[in-house]
Amino acid sequence: MQPMHNIPARGGLNFDETPFLAIWEVTQSCDLACKHCRAAAQPIAHPDELTNAEGKALIDQIAEMHVPIFVFTGGDPLKRKDVFELIRYASDKGVQVAVTPSATPLLTREAMFKLKEAGLVRLGISLDGSTPEIHDAFRGLPGAWERTIQAIEWAKEAGIPVQVHSTISRHNVHDLDNLCALFEKLAIVMWNVFFLVPVGRGQLGDLLSGEEFENVFGKIYELSHRVNFQIKTTEAMHYRRYLLQHNLEERRLGHGHPHGASAHDAAGYEAGTPTRDAQTRTVGWATRRVNDGKGFLFVSHTGNVYPSGFLPIHAGNIKQTPLQDIYRNAPIFKSLRDTSKLEGKCGACEYKEICGGSRARAYAVTGDPLAQEPCCIYQPKNWDPELESEASAFANSLGETLQILS
Repeated sequence: MQPMHNIPARGGLNFDETPFLAIWEVTQSCDLACKHCRAAAQPIAHPDELTNAEGKALIDQIAEMHVPIFVFTGGDPLKRKDVFELIRYASDKGVQVAVTPSATPLLTREAMFKLKEAGLVRLGISLDGSTPEIHDAFRGLPGAWERTIQAIEWAKEAGIPVQVHSTISRHNVHDLDNLCALFEKLAIVMWNVFFLVPVGRGQLGDLLSGEEFENVFGKIYELSHRVNFQIKTTEAMHYRRYLLQHNLEERRLGHGHPHGASAHDAAGYEAGTPTRDAQTRTVGWATRRVNDGKGFLFVSHTGNVYPSGFLPIHAGNIKQTPLQDIYRNAPIFKSLRDTSKLEGKCGACEYKEICGGSRARAYAVTGDPLAQEPCCIYQPKNWDPELESEASAFANSLGETLQILS
């Protein structure tokens, strides 16, 4: 029998060969100092960041691999002077590009229309609070909230679909209803709820507990039944388990919510794809089993390749090795795609093929990318609670050590 992790994903993609989503950190330069920043971005660009020619060579490889979605991130992509040229080059190659700029004075109305003209298919922008007080404190820059709202309006004017990213931690977990109300007014197409991974400037003290994760899952599940935009999660793979459990229960009781279930294409980015109506949006989240290194890759500003931007295990550099070879053959990528290697209760879990837990968070908390998800309270049917107790004690001890060192 063919192992489940080798079965091609929806749309014919085999995640052992081709990622669904690739992210390129086009520069580490940024004028913000966000509290959770993975990149610990700096105002000045790194001298070894990929050149224009090397960036175009990367785009060529993305096109050859037929990667559905390619995201330019940073730092702030607009700090890179050739970003419009690179977007146009990708668009001419048939590569769908989304960009996640920072809300700084560089993000002008003129820049927005230039992004559209270059071929941008979706704008991703961060908004972490419904008020300036919440968002600006998180982003480290007064006026960031107002600038973000203005950028969203400009994107709508330019005809660019907007996806909003919100990092959920202790500073804003109380604000989800108000955020959704704001997003309704702004007419966004998707809300990407990102669950903190304590790397870079992200600290363990801001990380929600497993119980708090479940509470947030419940809140976004409830919100999904009444909002007119899609909701997806990032680094909360166990939300797929939550969705499956609740949709099966609602179906059993005879009052399911097909729109709510489908509104979370939980592992997809969906940049540049047409919005599907509620009748055709089925349980795609259950078949698109994207995880760190599994349907996903991250290329740093210097060309290093990682399973994700939050899992800093170096797998190779595109200056020396073709991207396709790194993704398909690097030991860390192959291990992460093999669910039989998962440890702890993730390895015993009946949902591991659609979930698998956040490999980045497991690594950040325990130092082991294959360890069990630290923020999941689900008890697999074939799991010994005593083993979990031992694993939790180890994780807590290591977490305290990491906090002291940080």
